Amino acid sequence: MMLPFWSLNPAGLGMFNKSEFSITPAMNFSSTSSDYLRNTTPASKSVFQIPGLAFVFHSDKEGQLGLLGGSFAITFNRLNDFNRSFSYTGSNSKNSIIDYFIQDATGFDPSTLAPGGNYTDNPTSLAYNNYLIEDSTFINPNASNKDYMSVMGTYPNNPNDIRTVHQSEDGKTSGAQNQWTFSYGANFSDKVFLGGGLGITSIHYESNKVYRESNFSFDLDPAFNPLDNMVLNENLKTTGSGINASLGIIVRPVDFVQLGLSYNSPTLYSLTDTYTASMSTQWNNFDYYGDKSAMLNKENHQTEAVISQYSLKTPSRVNLGASIFIMKSGFISADVEFVNYDGAKYSSTVGGISYDTDNAKIKSLYQSSTNYRVGGEYRFRKLRARAGYSFMPDPFRTTQNNVTGEITRISAGLGYRSTKFYIDVAAILTQGNTTYRPYTVNSLDSPLVTTQNKNTLLMVTVGFPF
Repeated sequence: MMLPFWSLNPAGLGMFNKSEFSITPAMNFSSTSSDYLRNTTPASKSVFQIPGLAFVFHSDKEGQLGLLGGSFAITFNRLNDFNRSFSYTGSNSKNSIIDYFIQDATGFDPSTLAPGGNYTDNPTSLAYNNYLIEDSTFINPNASNKDYMSVMGTYPNNPNDIRTVHQSEDGKTSGAQNQWTFSYGANFSDKVFLGGGLGITSIHYESNKVYRESNFSFDLDPAFNPLDNMVLNENLKTTGSGINASLGIIVRPVDFVQLGLSYNSPTLYSLTDTYTASMSTQWNNFDYYGDKSAMLNKENHQTEAVISQYSLKTPSRVNLGASIFIMKSGFISADVEFVNYDGAKYSSTVGGISYDTDNAKIKSLYQSSTNYRVGGEYRFRKLRARAGYSFMPDPFRTTQNNVTGEITRISAGLGYRSTKFYIDVAAILTQGNTTYRPYTVNSLDSPLVTTQNKNTLLMVTVGFPF
């Protein structure tokens, strides 16, 4: 999102010479193009939002040196928008999500997967109760009941048996990360500007994924067709709030140069996850045990709601910036931002719950990174023209799945400003690539979805100085 300049450095509030109110309505257009097994599937979503709202209250002090005045601001900003959708489809001859269920169930007694067991409320348990997997005594009474197989699996240890399955998934996410900020900036002799702020954040995130497998075929037994399809529906909702602080300074050594330094503390979040899942299987009147005792047709099972409460500390940020003013014709600015992504940390106050493994993984996967931004404004009488570019490099220590996680953002806008009114129209294009694995198996053939993401934000800011 495009934030007010004082959101990056609260010292910018010291440069105000009037109070003002502003509001920013916007339309957000997101699109994805997902590549899976040589198939490309597009998806898109659009939503209306109000990503910005600001009240600035300015006060002056008499004199020409020392404290000349300051401004207090109450602002609302949408930091992240989670409204996205994606789809992919393809035929897989190497594995199925059933292979993941077999792998995940291995080592568990069947009673723990059945309703009321200790390993329920997850997709693997749903697969067991939908007859997609069975312990190995199903075919060999002397086998271990902690090993698993499937009637939809290939013949054991026979490399000539190839199973092909059609796979697809539709996913949607919604919600946002918002922040109310209370900040103050002071002006000292029009040379030094100091500021600080307190941010109160909120998160509301919802995800729905519907994964399907169908059209099973087996090279060694083409007539074998017990299952028409399986559908796994997963829902995740994350809500919570957090708090952070910011400090900043801007120095104007000469009239046409500004140098800035700011620090944004980690945000300390208290979050709650709520997870539910359901699975349905459509069998073709299949005689599961071979004795007519279980003729399978429509099966459907769902989990109870799994609720997790935890704390999250996000990375801190340090920003260095400079602006050069070209008389009254405009300015050029550039800044760098240092982010310690490996400083994120999970924790819990609930006894017996440890996130040590997760935090160690964050340390090993992520690294500190430097983001870059450049921009400028041209002024002609009451008109304004702006443009900007930002680059956020991949925060991972090593490239994930041969796809870099870098993000680029290009913005452009036009504005009109008078003494009692201003309006700015802007467009922001954000692009980046991501990867996603619907499941993993103990091989190099775990399915991989590569997605090209584009997001266009069209926004109008209307302000009223007073």
